[in-house]
Amino acid sequence: MTREHALAQEFAQHVEERGFFAEGDRVLVAVSGGLDSLVLLHLLRFSPGLPSLDLRVGHFDHGMREGSAGDANWVRGVARAWGLEYQGGRSRTTLSSEEDAREARFEFLQGDLRSGGGRWIVTAHHADDQAETVLFRLVRGTGLRGLAGIPEVREPGILRPLLPFSKARLAEYAGALGIAPRFDPSNDDPAFARNVIRNEILPRLEEAVAPGATGSLLRLARIAAQEERAWESIVPKLLDGLIVESGADRVVLDRRALLGYSPEVIGRLLRTLSSRMGVSLDEAGTRAAVTFTSAGASGKEHWISGLLRVQRAFDHLVIELVSERGVDGSIEIVEPGEGCGDFVIGGQQWSASWSVADEMHGAWVERFSLSELEFPVRMRAWTAGDRVNYSYGSKKLKKVFGEARVPLDKRVRTPVVVDGAGHVLWVPGVARSCLEAPASEEDAFIISLSTSEAR
Repeated sequence: MTREHALAQEFAQHVEERGFFAEGDRVLVAVSGGLDSLVLLHLLRFSPGLPSLDLRVGHFDHGMREGSAGDANWVRGVARAWGLEYQGGRSRTTLSSEEDAREARFEFLQGDLRSGGGRWIVTAHHADDQAETVLFRLVRGTGLRGLAGIPEVREPGILRPLLPFSKARLAEYAGALGIAPRFDPSNDDPAFARNVIRNEILPRLEEAVAPGATGSLLRLARIAAQEERAWESIVPKLLDGLIVESGADRVVLDRRALLGYSPEVIGRLLRTLSSRMGVSLDEAGTRAAVTFTSAGASGKEHWISGLLRVQRAFDHLVIELVSERGVDGSIEIVEPGEGCGDFVIGGQQWSASWSVADEMHGAWVERFSLSELEFPVRMRAWTAGDRVNYSYGSKKLKKVFGEARVPLDKRVRTPVVVDGAGHVLWVPGVARSCLEAPASEEDAFIISLSTSEAR
């Protein structure tokens, strides 16, 4: 048996041991046309010993370079030749970054998975991708969770079964079986950080600094993942012994018992509780919270992050999410024309002006289609059900805030511009919907927003 065929056997054994698939599972395979995704598709389609799967090929055309439409047609042809259903999508707006492309692709894949009733979206991330991810996060100063790298399984329904296998193994398999991928010139473009790590930094590390660096990074990811799993198994038990009262927005801890742990453990516990309330604590925030926990006098308080407050009440420590900081207001634009006004969101003062003229100035200015805009247009606080429409589908505003790393205290102070149907049009500094884009300057209705801070 050749090494290439051994890969198919090892892959099937790995899948069986991990229990990823059952007979008849509906699986959407993300296929770009490159070597990695083609090998993944071939392994899932033709490896002996796998359960019988309902495989479908998903391809998203980012439209970021010439020839991308040809890739889509080529992948459609591969799907047809291998007897598989093809599902394609294409971005209707210009994507300018790796992050934009990744988000658009996964929104398409997840939308197709939901509508098709599938179990998994399967992607071709492999061991080399894992090493690059760990190195990238390492130089950006990530914590232990980030060093764990790419998870093999991630909600909602994303599976990466090739993570144990190297790029070289995949290339050997493709060569032996005559699998010829499409060439993507963007993989060599140094404008993308990933390509610099993949094509320059990691090879140079292997050559001149630390032979075996890729394997060392993979080992670091495994160790970090093990440590994270250890923490995740013990933190709930530690908190059970500390929590006196618990609610969605308020937790009371036994301070004396908490101080029996080291500052590092206290910091981890406080980060966990803060995260449950939607607030991420960075290194400085954790340090300040731990210091207050040990030294703060009874009756004193410390604001962890905007709306999250820690109070000492004798032998208790109260962590509380304060949802109200002043009365929110809003502005309603009943019809086209010119106007201005002030309003308050989350205790933050905002000024708005609007016009059909093109001479508008402010911290944030946005244009909408006058002919398509549904009035009245309102500027209000965001709500849990708000979603933003993009060309590839809609996304919860809560998730958009999270991806943009907008802290909770800033979210509740940021206005949301909605049309008469309640569609989110604009969140200044955060997101712009694909709805109601003006066809020309003559068709533009312009809104300008600013805060006292911005001015």
